[in-house]
Amino acid sequence: MLDGYILCGTPRSGSTLLCGLLESTGRTGVPDSYYHRRRFMADWAEEWQLPQPETMTVAAYDKAYLEAAIKAGKGGSDVFGLRLMRQYLDELSGILDRIYPGLPNDSARLERAFGRLLYIHLSRADKLAQAVSLVKAEQTGLWHKAPDGREIERLAPPQDPHYDFARLRQEVTTLEGDDAAWNVWFEAQGITPLRIDYEALASDPAGTLLRICAALGVAAPPIGDIKPAVAKLSDAVSRDWMRRYRQDLAATP
Repeated sequence: MLDGYILCGTPRSGSTLLCGLLESTGRTGVPDSYYHRRRFMADWAEEWQLPQPETMTVAAYDKAYLEAAIKAGKGGSDVFGLRLMRQYLDELSGILDRIYPGLPNDSARLERAFGRLLYIHLSRADKLAQAVSLVKAEQTGLWHKAPDGREIERLAPPQDPHYDFARLRQEVTTLEGDDAAWNVWFEAQGITPLRIDYEALASDPAGTLLRICAALGVAAPPIGDIKPAVAKLSDAVSRDWMRRYRQDLAATP
């Protein structure tokens, strides 16, 4: 059995769905974005009742935060889980370099901190659909809902979504770049990740979870017990935006 895994993703690639599935096993940790922007890290630190950063040296605080993140990411199991977006990898590596100086590369620092790791590359082939999902969530404030329709993550008051070709085009480019950057990093670090695509995850969540459990060396739960905790947010508005985007892109010089 491996010590843990890092879910290497990009926004709106299905990471919340996959994190929920992994947590639900009770054996594969509680993966979350423990290293995701300083503002969110401060929220985690408050939840974990860590001392205020100004009361400690930077190195001591980094180490205390790491220890608390590992405990949270295990959630009482033997396996640690972390969700990591590409834009926060360099910051995490820098933090770990302060704790464990002198190691040769990112993967050495990550494995010194978290043990023997499985790297899971979660990507979404349809970058336009991914960009639409991201922009729509940012505009409406609704990021996730349960299969029964209940809101389970809202980050802003409700607003009506509006089509924005320039914004969508920017996000398509950014998402393509982040996915490519993960692949460049895997090659540079000598890592062969377990590749999971959003489309397969959405169509067969149980099969995807079984693949990950097998790769980790963890006993998988019965298939009948595997139930997604989030629902798709794609709707007629999403489909209309995609249609309009393709028309506008074709007409762009």
